Amino acid sequence: MARKARNPQRQPVQDRSRQTVGFILEAAVQVFEAHGLAGGTTARIAERAGVSVGSLYQYFPDKQAVLNALGEAHVADAGARIADLLARIGTAAPDLPALLRAVVETALDLHADNPVLHRLLYEEGLLTPDLRARVEAMAADLVAVVAALLDRQPEVRPGDRRLMAWFVVQTVEHFAHRLVIRPPAADIGAAGAGELVHLLHRYLTG
Repeated sequence: MARKARNPQRQPVQDRSRQTVGFILEAAVQVFEAHGLAGGTTARIAERAGVSVGSLYQYFPDKQAVLNALGEAHVADAGARIADLLARIGTAAPDLPALLRAVVETALDLHADNPVLHRLLYEEGLLTPDLRARVEAMAADLVAVVAALLDRQPEVRPGDRRLMAWFVVQTVEHFAHRLVIRPPAADIGAAGAGELVHLLHRYLTG
């Protein structure tokens, strides 16, 4: 059954209200990291944020509403980063290694900023259907741009550019998740970006 999104009860208009909401959301991530989803109660979130539970409930009716707000912020951030990436690689028309590194580093940075939240939203299925649809739409836009860029790369082997771009985007997402959310040994993680770029380069050039 699809989860119905709950929005904050009171929309923060004034700077102080927006600051309070920011404190609550930042505290929520810290509490979920320390206590897990089940132990991340609204009381603990309010205490960590330095506000009363009543103040928290002015903005969020329950814990699910807090999670939904975190998901909304995460997807908005992802959209901004992908838009910036598309602008950079679309304008510069980089060579193939530079193109791949830009895609890989954007994905790694996005995952690394908040691995606990990323794990909650994706591994534990807390991303709402609407937000998941927005994420899929962003991924589709990225595939289309990468496919067009691959078509301009003379070293890319013959083949379906859109299919290749889809595999690039999906591979980057998978390994970014593994490298950041479920990190391997430190020496592997440190070399991960370069190895992923090398893997994709070999795949695309044959």
